[in-house]
Amino acid sequence: MSEEIRKGVLYVVSTPIGNLDDITLRAVHILRSVDLIAAEDTRTTRVLLDRHGIDKPLISCFSYNERRRVPDLLDRMRRGGAIAVVTDAGTPGISDPAYVVIREVIAAGFDVIPSPGASAVLAALVASGLPTDRFVFEGFLPLKKGRKTRWERLAQEERTIVIYESPHRIVRTLGDVLAMLGDRHIAVAREMTKKFEEVERGTVSEVLSRISGKTPRGEYVLVIAGTTYRSDGADDHNDPRI
Repeated sequence: MSEEIRKGVLYVVSTPIGNLDDITLRAVHILRSVDLIAAEDTRTTRVLLDRHGIDKPLISCFSYNERRRVPDLLDRMRRGGAIAVVTDAGTPGISDPAYVVIREVIAAGFDVIPSPGASAVLAALVASGLPTDRFVFEGFLPLKKGRKTRWERLAQEERTIVIYESPHRIVRTLGDVLAMLGDRHIAVAREMTKKFEEVERGTVSEVLSRISGKTPRGEYVLVIAGTTYRSDGADDHNDPRI
């Protein structure tokens, strides 16, 4: 039996990162039942809604208007409206808009209910073959100011490191990993859950050599071994029996 949608609540709904079938039954139910959907890009979200026969009012809520949207969203919630927030792909707030809205909704005393689902971070991590018991997600690194400092800090990181990168910067970033962190084991995933999904695994120099000969396409997720990683499995902490 589907849950009853509560009034005056913000639902944070994860959407597919590529394959449109990667949406939960609960997410579909929520999107069908709320009074309003706040979307990063209404056109992208409309494609998803049309696929599932959902016809609900949409408003845009992206990085540059997120703060301005808050008063209106809070007003609707005070009047009993149930609102869902979604981004173009994946989980809202993870290197995507929604954090500001979520923070202000909580500060105003309203409930925030997550509807978990697809995440490029987790998809790439579990497919990487690198340790998954402890990891750190860094999102997109700074382009200039603070970039070197961030790499220097990550060079000491014991946990598996997960980073997002765009196609036109992927080669440069792999070069930074090689220069600042050394020739570690790495997995580079692109187009996760899509037709041309691909995961390159190996040392940084091996993966860099293979990627350099291709035209980069799609968004990338880098999964980088931490300082304690052992390729022979001697550092395996995922199984508590070991």
